Amino acid sequence: MSSTQQSRLKVQVEPPESPSMARGLIVTIDGPAGTGKSTVAHRLAQRLKVEFLDTGAMYRAAALLSIERGVEPHEGRALAEVLREADLHFDWSVDPPRLMLAGRDVAQRVRDGDVSSRVSMVAKQSEVRAVLVAQQRQIARLHPRLVTEGRDQGSVVFPDAPVRFYLDARAEVRAARRCEQLAAMGKAVDRGAVLNEILSRDQLDSTRADAPLIKPEGAIHIDTSQLSLDAVVDRLESETARALRARGLESLLAKESGPEAAPQ
Repeated sequence: MSSTQQSRLKVQVEPPESPSMARGLIVTIDGPAGTGKSTVAHRLAQRLKVEFLDTGAMYRAAALLSIERGVEPHEGRALAEVLREADLHFDWSVDPPRLMLAGRDVAQRVRDGDVSSRVSMVAKQSEVRAVLVAQQRQIARLHPRLVTEGRDQGSVVFPDAPVRFYLDARAEVRAARRCEQLAAMGKAVDRGAVLNEILSRDQLDSTRADAPLIKPEGAIHIDTSQLSLDAVVDRLESETARALRARGLESLLAKESGPEAAPQ
């Protein structure tokens, strides 16, 4: 069975234990919207020769499903059932992995404004989180060498990961970065609306009852407000090496991996 086929497997909600770290290396990167988590996580994964998981895209896909299936974003139980039946998976044959929904590439679509406006409400739903957390842990079993980014990766999904980061930046800096990202994708940009959206998401993400956005205990905190993209990745790489050496796990960095070495 190919890794892409394996990643299509539907999974059931499971108890909240994260996979054993014995078989691989999990590096988590959490933080609020606009800190550049996806970009730096992908680049760090390339440097470490491991794979990359964008869990934020999974919640955006859930928001897209709520739009397409006519399910209100607060209807967690109904949306969770839709998610369980949906053909939502990553295509691991490309780098970064391509998010697929019902056979179509939705990586760009999930960045549209109508999706962004409801993703935090969708992510508040405990039933939705249970399904996606289970899927993320299943992905880690099939692809055990990962840099994974999101809002609860180091606090909930992989709390025993050997290296955990928390990225942050001032809200206005994050808004400017998101505007640049949207403009690069050819999307219309309203800077005031983007800032308001980020502030709203900060409030919703940090106050939700289930897995709120927090700095995981023991995570390495990096403020990226005045750092370039390359400087952030350099810092992440050096801190990863230091953290692994401190735990006697430096041998994990010597293993060759990456998409070409994904489990078959």
